Amino acid sequence: MTDPLVTTYRAREAQYAALRDAALAHTTRLIEEAGLKVHNITGRLKRPESLADKLRRKPGRYRSLEDVTDLVAVRVITYFESDVAAVSRLLEAHHEVNWEHSVDKSMMHDPDRFGYMGVHYVVRVPPGLEQVMPPATGAAPPMPDLIPAGQHYEVQIRSILQHAWAEIEHDLGYKNREAVPREVQRRFYRLAGLLEMADEEFMALDRLSRDYAATLPERVRTEPDSVFIDAQSIGHLLEVSPVRDLDEAVADALGVPLLTRWPDPERPQRLATLLHYVGVHSVGGLLGELRRNRRDILDFAVRLLPRLPQAWLPAGGARPGTGLVNHALLRACANPSLSPQEIINALDMSGILSTRQMVDTVLETYAEVAGETELDPRHS
Repeated sequence: MTDPLVTTYRAREAQYAALRDAALAHTTRLIEEAGLKVHNITGRLKRPESLADKLRRKPGRYRSLEDVTDLVAVRVITYFESDVAAVSRLLEAHHEVNWEHSVDKSMMHDPDRFGYMGVHYVVRVPPGLEQVMPPATGAAPPMPDLIPAGQHYEVQIRSILQHAWAEIEHDLGYKNREAVPREVQRRFYRLAGLLEMADEEFMALDRLSRDYAATLPERVRTEPDSVFIDAQSIGHLLEVSPVRDLDEAVADALGVPLLTRWPDPERPQRLATLLHYVGVHSVGGLLGELRRNRRDILDFAVRLLPRLPQAWLPAGGARPGTGLVNHALLRACANPSLSPQEIINALDMSGILSTRQMVDTVLETYAEVAGETELDPRHS
């Protein structure tokens, strides 16, 4: 016999689906406007079969659908455990939280606590709240989220690793400690500890990365020899002298603009790769070489680039790091054990011209600049 609440729920399922969509849009907007970076945000609607199972397991507890707090749920998956707290504070600030049915599982984390979950809130949006929230700077006025007045829904907040634990735990059918065979419990505890340690280590790595980026400009200025060539340091160097000055000089000599806003997030890593290939590993070493060899690099670039217009002219100008590319090509040409082809491969220029044709043009230009008359054995 079908429970009357299940029958009522089926009849109203479209309304609950609309609530799910509105709650998802509302939560997504809140997080985006707060500038929080999360892995994903999804919405869920409870299946009638799941509701029926819940009513059978807890007879007499639910008198109406309003008593069932998880018919509609929004799930926020963060990258780090620390972000769970940030999202939680945001939701508390913009919702009425039903604390009787909400729980922060991390606060229940006893030493032998089984499970590794996040925060579950049952919330409702205060009427008119979305109308008074200020829009982000430069953004259009916020649109109403159209959540029906008084409707509540569940919001689950977990880190990626917390989510992995919960999903695997659910799939194995172990929802509490008593359900786990004794011989299996020890392995579960060890795994929970490893995941918690992994979450903490990921947070530490995130802090180290942000600290590295924050101190990078000062370290480049005061102790460049201690700064390693990597994507972040190259990204910074592209904005400052002497790298930016050299790029501007190349662009001016060619009569083209320097594309300072060139949309290629992978370019700093490619430039770092080719510099490592030619033996440049520190920012201090690179800056010294650029200052000593500026005239040669500029001369080589002005001779080479007009001979390979297909490689750069379609972009409409000189890309950031053009000086670094030509410096690396010069070093590769001057060292018989290196190959300009590796520089071209690092820049992912396949399909523009044949790699062999570009290598030959680079070697011919170097021979002209260096005054060499013998054919380079690397030439085809």
